[in-house]
Amino acid sequence: MNIRGGYGQFCPVSMAAEIFCTRWTALILREFLAGSTRFNDLRRGVPKMSPALLSKRLKELEEAGVIAVVATEAGGSEYRLTAMGLDLKETVFGLGNWGQRWIESKLSLSNLDPSVLMWDMRRSLNPGLLPDRRCTIQFIYPELPPTGRNWWLVVEKGDVDLCRVDPGHDIDLLISGSLRSMTSVWMGVSTVSAEVSAGRLRIEGDKALARSAPDWLGLSPFSREPRRVA
Repeated sequence: MNIRGGYGQFCPVSMAAEIFCTRWTALILREFLAGSTRFNDLRRGVPKMSPALLSKRLKELEEAGVIAVVATEAGGSEYRLTAMGLDLKETVFGLGNWGQRWIESKLSLSNLDPSVLMWDMRRSLNPGLLPDRRCTIQFIYPELPPTGRNWWLVVEKGDVDLCRVDPGHDIDLLISGSLRSMTSVWMGVSTVSAEVSAGRLRIEGDKALARSAPDWLGLSPFSREPRRVA
């Protein structure tokens, strides 16, 4: 792989950095490791990245042997990590754990994005801990503009759908509060009970679902990493 502006050194750190350290690449790999295989799903994980740049990075990763394009039974195609790409799992998660340990939480909580948070929550939610029926959970972030204020997670038969438009189902649980508060819960900086007690989150609806929310909600894969002070 010939990268413009490469370091021009034979050191393996240098050669690996030419692939891994290009802008957005680590986040794209994070999305693959979280289970995304399609272009539109990858875009939802990196919404501030332009489609053109995402296409470019995917092509570069394919040329480097990190990912491959595979045909699906439906006649389409998907991206999959190769053995070379899967071997980066420890590196990507190690980077995330390092950030969770050392990056000050107020700084990380300044980068708030409802679309990223809800997409991550959709992937981390554990449907096996919810009742064996359709469950609809609505999230409201009152401080956001109307177009970004309401979100719905619909869980049915083990599948979790994220909706930005009212799906029209009865609401089993309503969670309302600031985006910062919900993000801090998902990141493991705070807890559901702490945010509810402080009045920053309000949960209404099915009492059993409300009680078990800390279990089925699912958290960031880095949330259990203990924080340290630099």
